[in-house]
Amino acid sequence: MSTINMDRILNACVTMGASDIHIVTNRPPVLRIDGSLRSLETKVLDPDDTTSLMKSITPERNQQELQEEGSTDFGFAFADKCRFRVAIFKQKGVISMVLRLIPFKMLTFDELGLPKICAALCRRPRGLFLVTGPTGSGKTTTLASMINYINENFDRHIVTVEDPIEYYHNHKKSILNQRSVGVDVPSFAEALRRVLRQDPDVILVGEMRDLETIEAAVTAAETGHLVFSTVHTTSAAGTITRLIDVFPVSQQEQVRIQLASNLIAVLSQALCPKATGRGRVAAYEFLVVTPAIANLIRENKTFRIDSSIQTGKKLGMQLLDEHLWNLYDDGTIAYEEMIDKARSPGALQDKAREKIEALTGGKNKRKRKAAAADLEKHTDVIRTS
Repeated sequence: MSTINMDRILNACVTMGASDIHIVTNRPPVLRIDGSLRSLETKVLDPDDTTSLMKSITPERNQQELQEEGSTDFGFAFADKCRFRVAIFKQKGVISMVLRLIPFKMLTFDELGLPKICAALCRRPRGLFLVTGPTGSGKTTTLASMINYINENFDRHIVTVEDPIEYYHNHKKSILNQRSVGVDVPSFAEALRRVLRQDPDVILVGEMRDLETIEAAVTAAETGHLVFSTVHTTSAAGTITRLIDVFPVSQQEQVRIQLASNLIAVLSQALCPKATGRGRVAAYEFLVVTPAIANLIRENKTFRIDSSIQTGKKLGMQLLDEHLWNLYDDGTIAYEEMIDKARSPGALQDKAREKIEALTGGKNKRKRKAAAADLEKHTDVIRTS
């Protein structure tokens, strides 16, 4: 039996403010804190340890799936502190696990730094709202906040389809039904086929993974429902292109027309460690589909969407690089983090260099000295990025 106690590892994750736990052989348990990996000061785990830790939290059904498929996913509540989403898999014939902490507390739009227009968009009776970004960028947290806002403020029937369920919602002003893929329904596509008979007002699809799910989500929006979902893309324009490209060429014209009519917004986000080393902040690209942008989608001119975002600031629209620059400029994130997450790092490098060079010529001696140090530190990054 393992001398490592899973409850102690889970407690450490909560008290140290970690986002993830990694359980692997030949290392102690590892926490991800503010984006960085940090080992706990415990024994190095062997295969018996990881197997024992896995069995201490994994339902029988998932243990069987692990044996048959080599991996399994599920969620569980840790006392009254939080939930964890668990991914268990085999590597080199032994067990590894990654646990993602899901807090019980729902964050508000202000706490997440979301554009204010998000509240107005959540009032819409129909349409497709997409939250995009790489894995670990906070998409699930953003969607949970939006669902919670609707739940608290409007009388709606909300149906979520997730794999697995991460944030648990209670009934408030709305009625909320949460379906888990693999437990309550076999697939996203099957859940979406059935959901239209369940009198929903709002539908959350955890992830649009395949053509069948995308098609069903677009149809649900078209037939008078507000649909939220996620896509693993890094820009608003790229999201639209990705959705269209999933379909056969013969269907793409029709899909463009459907998206032009039903897409209401795309929120692309990246999660950045703060320059202080404590905490993280989200950088957003935000597209609101105006009649002009709908026309660009319809006419297959998505390459012009970035320009439309730049001119749509009064609606809260912004490009990711604009937000990254603002976060760097006010000292929230480090220069290297801005460049790593940028879509066009070269342009931001030039902008930063101009700012630093201007400061080195200023009259304030302290600022001039700090800027000169910054310039020297960033020169290698500018040359190599």
